[in-house]
Amino acid sequence: MADRVAIVLAAGISSRMKTKMAKVLHEVCGRPMLAYVLDACRAVRVGKIYVVIGYGGEQIKEHFGGADDIVWVQQHQQNGTGHAVLCCKDYLADFEGETLVVCGDGPLIRAETLKALIAGHEEAGSAATLATAVLDDPTGYGRIVRDDKGNVTGIVEHNDCSEEQLGICEVNPSYYLFDNKILFEALAKVTPDNAKNEYYLTDAVAMIVAGGHKVAAVSAVRAEEAIGVNSRVQLSDVGKIMQCRIQQELMLGGVTIVDPDSTWIDARAEIGADSVIEPFTYIEGAVRIGSGCRVGPFAYLKDGATVTQENINEFGTKGHGS
Repeated sequence: MADRVAIVLAAGISSRMKTKMAKVLHEVCGRPMLAYVLDACRAVRVGKIYVVIGYGGEQIKEHFGGADDIVWVQQHQQNGTGHAVLCCKDYLADFEGETLVVCGDGPLIRAETLKALIAGHEEAGSAATLATAVLDDPTGYGRIVRDDKGNVTGIVEHNDCSEEQLGICEVNPSYYLFDNKILFEALAKVTPDNAKNEYYLTDAVAMIVAGGHKVAAVSAVRAEEAIGVNSRVQLSDVGKIMQCRIQQELMLGGVTIVDPDSTWIDARAEIGADSVIEPFTYIEGAVRIGSGCRVGPFAYLKDGATVTQENINEFGTKGHGS
């Protein structure tokens, strides 16, 4: 087994989404949320990805079932994040290495952030390392608690914060890296003594500190990356941020997008350098646009369309693809 594995928490129901679909299958710019999280894990070369599923688990397995690096772990009752990780115990009982833990409903995760987390963990030689964010409005997030020397002593969930702790702006967006053995030793001591009567993964951090081990924190998470999706409103907000990322990457690669605000481009689309995307263009699915093409205005390209300089009139003037 590789020296690093990942656990992705994807079992949540999220009643605020008001959906019969598994939450992590809801799309952001044409791809399921979970796909972005899996990509980020693979970018930091984890050996296996243990995806903890519950509500809608069969839907998730059907969508991603062809991936040979995924191990599906069933959480039959959603008793908190700590319980979700404990569901992986039998799979990782003999593993001696690093265990990355992230959430499946955080599609704005970046591989660069995970790399910074790993680098900070190895530099500090810690038993656990957190990637944290500093937010102007930390409402709803667990707060990072430090001692007077700046050492991490624990994480307190928002509902359990004291008045003083509510004023802390450094938060936990749920990016963790643990020594695997120490992680499961700590989880065995966690109790559901909190406002939600759940087993919190965050409480394992305090247990690790109490056990005399070092916990480090790397402030590497951008404010936007801290957003998890628990409602359709947040899904829309995340989609707008992702769309900006997609278009920025294309523009940095040599594509002209005349009016980004009136343009929508699927995450799966490929566009060659020196192409121009005119206003009110909608590109859906795995569209391929060659170099030096001009598309739009008012163009709609469907999944599977291929645009080249030779057939550009079909798409540029009619405004649709098939």
